[in-house]
Amino acid sequence: MSIPIETIVSRITDYYGFEGELKSFFPFGNGHINDTFLLVYRQGEKENRVVLQKINKYVFHHPDELMENGVAVTAHLRKKVAEAGGDPEREVLRFIQAKNGMYYYLDDEEEYWRISAYIDHTVSHDVAASPEDMYTTGLAFGHFQSQLFDYPAKTLYDTIPGFHDTRSRFARFQKVVADDVAGRAASCRDEIAFILERETLARYSMDSYDRGEIPLRVTHNDTKLNNLLIDEASGKALCVIDLDTVMPGFSMNDFGDAIRSGACTAAEDEPDLSLVHCDLAFYEAFTRGFIEGCAGRLTPHEIETLPMGALGITYEQAIRFLTDYLEGDVYYKTAYDLHNLVRTRTQIKMVQEMEEKWDEICAMIRRYA
Repeated sequence: MSIPIETIVSRITDYYGFEGELKSFFPFGNGHINDTFLLVYRQGEKENRVVLQKINKYVFHHPDELMENGVAVTAHLRKKVAEAGGDPEREVLRFIQAKNGMYYYLDDEEEYWRISAYIDHTVSHDVAASPEDMYTTGLAFGHFQSQLFDYPAKTLYDTIPGFHDTRSRFARFQKVVADDVAGRAASCRDEIAFILERETLARYSMDSYDRGEIPLRVTHNDTKLNNLLIDEASGKALCVIDLDTVMPGFSMNDFGDAIRSGACTAAEDEPDLSLVHCDLAFYEAFTRGFIEGCAGRLTPHEIETLPMGALGITYEQAIRFLTDYLEGDVYYKTAYDLHNLVRTRTQIKMVQEMEEKWDEICAMIRRYA
C-alpha cells in the first residue's frame, strides 16, 4: 500500500466523522483477500471499535457494486432479525455510513475503503473441532438461506462473475491443458485425466438450473466456519460475516463449500494423502444443521441435490488449483513449486472418498429431508 496507513486512518476519521480520540489501530483477522484493521476510539470512559478494510480490486473489480449488494442484503437481514425479536446490532454485520451518505471512502489512488461496526464479545474459529461445530455452522448458514429466501436474487450484482460456473471453468481448464504455458502438464497427467473424465460433474449445477430444476437463491459462497461470529457467552452462532461473495447462486453450492472445507480430516495442502478423508460424522452434523436452519425453504429437489453440491464444489476447487498450477501459479499464493498440485491432490482425494461413500451420503440426506 503506497499511501501510509496512518494517513488513511486520519482521513477516514474525518470522512466518517468519528468522535473521540483515536487510541490505536492495528492489523486484524487472518483474511487473505482484503487488508483489515481494527480502529479503537475513546470518548470519555467509552470505547468505540470499528473494522476498516481496503477492498481488493484484483479480486473484486467493482467495489461499488459489492458495497451496494452488502448494504441491501444487510438491511434485509436486519429487518428479519428485528421481526423475529432478535438484536440486529449483534446478529447482522453493519456497514457504517459516512457523513456524505456513502458507504465507502475512495482514496487518491482509486482504492476503496469501508468501515463496519465491531461486534463485541464474539469469537471465530478457523476449523471445526467436533461434529457439534459443524452442526452450529450448518444451522447458521441454513438460517442465512431462510432469512434471504424472499430476497430477489437477480437484483444483486455478481461480485465475481462466473464464480461457481463450473462448466466455464472446465472449458477454460481444457484450454489451459492444451496451451501448457508453464510446461507442467507432463508432471500431472493423472490429475488432468481425473478432471477430464468427470465432465458431467462440471455441468451438473448449471445444467440443472437451465432445465428449471433448481432456483436461483441469494447465497453466501464462502461458507467456512471462520465466517461466523460465535457468541462468547452462549457458544452459539451469532452473525454471518464476510459478505463480499453474497450474490445469486445455488443452495447446493453453499452446502457443498462447507462440506469441502469442514468435513475434510486434513489441511487443504496436506501432502500425505493417507491423512485426507471425508469425515461422515462431520458431514452428517452439517447436513442436519443446514436443513434445520433452512426451515423448509428448500424445495425437495434442492435437498436431493445437496450431495452433488459437495461433490461438485470439491471437484471445482480441484480444477481451480490445477488450472493455476498449469498456468505457473498466477492466482493462489504458493510456498513452493508443487503447492498448487498438492492442493489439487487433496481435493481429488476428497472427491474419490465422496464417490466411494455415495450411498451412505444419499441415505443421510434422505434421513434429514
